[in-house]
Amino acid sequence: MRIATWNVNSITARLPRLLAWLESSGTDVLCLQEAKVAEDQFPRDQLRELGYEAAVNATGRWNGVAVLSRVGLAEVVKGLPGDPGYEGAVEPRAISATCGPVRVCSVYVPNGREVDHPHYAYKLLWFEALRAAVAGDASGGRPFAVLGDYNVAPADEDVYDVAAFEGLTHVTPAERAALAALRETGLSDVVPRPLKYDRPYTYWDYRQLAFPKNRGMRIDLVYGNGPFTEAVKDAYVDREERKGKGASDHAPVVADLDV
Repeated sequence: MRIATWNVNSITARLPRLLAWLESSGTDVLCLQEAKVAEDQFPRDQLRELGYEAAVNATGRWNGVAVLSRVGLAEVVKGLPGDPGYEGAVEPRAISATCGPVRVCSVYVPNGREVDHPHYAYKLLWFEALRAAVAGDASGGRPFAVLGDYNVAPADEDVYDVAAFEGLTHVTPAERAALAALRETGLSDVVPRPLKYDRPYTYWDYRQLAFPKNRGMRIDLVYGNGPFTEAVKDAYVDREERKGKGASDHAPVVADLDV
């Protein structure tokens, strides 16, 4: 079974690439982030032609998450109980579904913007809600994983130059403590292998030639429980999909499971 996560940075802008990648990669389940499309405009028909069902939590603004599956789609839960919301609104940042023998949760963690910004405090509160929401599945006997754009680099080696991030979000002790607290529910980091270079970065900024210079970050993560990680036979970053015209600034992270 092949499971992947990908921040597509607008499914409308990336649809031809997404459809081609699904067809060529043999992916069974894709957790998708930053759909940037209203739920009623999600391209279900095009995906159905390839054999995929879609569970979607999206409102058409800057967020939006989905689970695409060709192995079944059940027990769909949109959002998080206890979601703190931001500026009075609950944003579409999480969706969970059961796909065959595996349950997945697709997440798009708040960016945080700046350390002294209200969005940073929201990010930490959102992590607390995520932790509470997934604790039961994380400790259960069914393969389960939280996949998505976490907007946190777990360790210094997960950014191209930690000095370049001094004083910025994505690398702060509080954000990394939130990741550690999430792992304490029974989840482990499935670290993928890179297809090039020595670090499995998943995101490269569009600016300043970050991709060709490999100035990246590993912020798209697969956190699985024991039954999930024990079934993983391989995991990699599909760096090739970051190349070329019209690419997302994130690459897919793929995990192959024997389930």
